[in-house]
Amino acid sequence: MEPFPNLALVDGERVGAVSGATLDVINPATNEVIGHIPRCDERDVEVAVAAAKRAAPGWRSTEPQMRAAALLGFAETIAERGGELARLDSVDNGSPLHEMRNDIGLATSQIRYMAGLALEVRGRTMPETPGRLHYTVHEPFGVTARIIAFNHPLMFAATKIAAPLLAGNAVILKPSEFTSLSALAMGDDLQRLFPPGVVQILTGLGAEVGDALARHPGIPRIAFIGSAATGRRIQASAASSSVKTVTLELGGKNPIVVFPDADLDLAVEGAIRGMNFTWQGQSCGSTSRLLVHQDCYSDFVARVGERIAGMRAGPPLDPNSDLGAIVSPQQLDKVLSYIEIGKAEQARLVTGGERLREGPLAAGNFVSPALFADVDPAGRLATEEIFGPVLAAIPFAGYDEAVSIANSVEYGLTASAFTRDLRTAIAFSRDVEAGYVWINETARHFIGAPFGGVKNSGVGREEDLAEIESYTQTKSVNMRFD
Repeated sequence: MEPFPNLALVDGERVGAVSGATLDVINPATNEVIGHIPRCDERDVEVAVAAAKRAAPGWRSTEPQMRAAALLGFAETIAERGGELARLDSVDNGSPLHEMRNDIGLATSQIRYMAGLALEVRGRTMPETPGRLHYTVHEPFGVTARIIAFNHPLMFAATKIAAPLLAGNAVILKPSEFTSLSALAMGDDLQRLFPPGVVQILTGLGAEVGDALARHPGIPRIAFIGSAATGRRIQASAASSSVKTVTLELGGKNPIVVFPDADLDLAVEGAIRGMNFTWQGQSCGSTSRLLVHQDCYSDFVARVGERIAGMRAGPPLDPNSDLGAIVSPQQLDKVLSYIEIGKAEQARLVTGGERLREGPLAAGNFVSPALFADVDPAGRLATEEIFGPVLAAIPFAGYDEAVSIANSVEYGLTASAFTRDLRTAIAFSRDVEAGYVWINETARHFIGAPFGGVKNSGVGREEDLAEIESYTQTKSVNMRFD
């Protein structure tokens, strides 16, 4: 795989940071330094914003079909290079190769879907008054920034530039400092497909280049994927320089509720799938609170525990690995600290939760997936996002208690319920405080279904037409012609 891609993309050129500084690229499966990437800062942001401002008018005037064609070409390139890009992600973020290969397919499907919406961004006419014409148009912001998370590096890098580009904006992409390789690897293709300055990639620390993007007065539109705490900091930084439009896709402590009439076999599969163990539970949408009716609680928890105990953490490139490595030592320490919090809160550790220190896993960030039972619904294990492979099981007595527990946290991203009763399904989908709800299913995203959260899980929706429209501003035109 050497040499690793290690240059940013600024104004159509592959460059290092203005300062010359770099960050180590560390393989989380071994904690070995495998390369270096530019450590950009506010100086690089200034250069990129100036280039984006020069490029934006020309890109805005490009016909929507041509903008869509460029993105379709980008999707084809990703598909062609899928094996290489998936391997980069697996080495860079520690998730199993088979999962990163799935991300390639999801990315290309989403980009193609979004490109197909290019002509759907349209204004409307209003009932006229005598001698006048009233209509609206959608206009791009000009310069936008997208700051993405580490858990789906290529998928986020590729898909999250689609909406701002289709809307006619230039976009500056900032990948996570932990997982920048696949984004940088796309740089040559982006050079070929888009005019200089229309798409740029800056790598570096969130507290440096990310904060500089949020604060820059020349970037009126920002979107971020990551933790709620960082999202609030971005809102504050953005507001410090000018009025900006900021959308946030943040964390979750998402409930999966198993009602007594559920298909329990299906629900067991849903509990496993919903936790996203195959990328180490590192997903904002993971259903990490398992609420089970008391009549079937003990047997259900035992079945889920047996399944989790049979999962194998191993080297990310090993096709037999169910789980890979946690993305960084800091994140591993956080996961292990919550294992101790669960024990201190008197929750029952059914299985897992141990640092793996033997054989080829000894040097890496590996932990066995954990299930806690009899968790206090008000305790830290049940209310704080861990972003790791830790599932908390909680019994409930009836519908009202289940909904009360489900809604008792600060987050509201996803929720799932398993029931055969249509009335219960409709009631739960109405009563639960979440932006994305599954009934008798978990984890899957569906093309065209808007994704996003409520409460501290964020603001705004992505993955549909609303995302493209969010990168435009509505202008009302009122024309008198008598």
